[in-house]
Amino acid sequence: PNVDHMAKNGVLFTDAHSSAATCTPSRYSLLTGNYAFRNNAAILPGDAPLLIDTSIVTLPKMLQKAGYTTGVVGKWHLGLGYGKVDWNKPITPGPGEVGFDYSFLLPATGDRVPTVFMENDTVVNLSQDDPLTVSYEHKVGNRPLGTERPDLLKMKADPQHSQTIVNGISRIGYMGGGKSAEWKDEEFPFVFTEKAIQFIQDNKTTPFFLYFSFHDIHVPRAPNARFQGASEMGPRGDAIVQMDWVVGQINTLLEKEDLAKNTILIFTSDNGPVLDDGYMDKAVSMVGNHKPAGPYRGEQH
Repeated sequence: PNVDHMAKNGVLFTDAHSSAATCTPSRYSLLTGNYAFRNNAAILPGDAPLLIDTSIVTLPKMLQKAGYTTGVVGKWHLGLGYGKVDWNKPITPGPGEVGFDYSFLLPATGDRVPTVFMENDTVVNLSQDDPLTVSYEHKVGNRPLGTERPDLLKMKADPQHSQTIVNGISRIGYMGGGKSAEWKDEEFPFVFTEKAIQFIQDNKTTPFFLYFSFHDIHVPRAPNARFQGASEMGPRGDAIVQMDWVVGQINTLLEKEDLAKNTILIFTSDNGPVLDDGYMDKAVSMVGNHKPAGPYRGEQH
């Protein structure tokens, strides 16, 4: 209902196109204005170096120059540092070096390690007594893997997504330590929305730009209990309902703070719909009459 309200009362782009068919390349294009193939951009591992050249003009840098305070909240997946990241120290370059004054990140994606949040350039709630290590080459730490302990899983996954288990969900890659900093997937909508709201409230008296990059409806789809069963399409449908709730929270805030009439709010996607993406969450079998790609073929198998 909240996204529908935006479509009904705003400008609806019915012939708009993402610049790439997957997330990292299209996000690269969104922030740089360049086609991703000019930088060989592809879907990155969770420990990849920063993809964006810090010397080029970006959307947030342009807005900073125009007097805007800039922030990014949510899924990043554009790389961090120079590679071989030490997650126990401040990590640069990152969002700050490409034009963001503030960042609160899911460093890569929900289905990749590290399964921690980062605020500005530092992992949140990380204990020095339990340092965090990440590898995409070999097992690190003592967490069980999805291939070893399928009995611990909330949902089964394909082999690619069956490595380190965190919060009952197996991921791509291996992670050791960092127990105090682990996220819970079901808390994403509230954690990210709270950070987005705080950024808007902190900057409501001056020009601001917020790149609010939702995790939903990316896999693993683990909606909060508040939204479980809210649709007839299983976890994927419930994740859509959850995402729509977040949209409503931001719209309500802008109205409450008398910012709506002087704020451009853009709702867009980084790529087309994907139903089966590694986790057995019944997205295909429970899609019903919903057509995620509309009249187009897209990823409907």
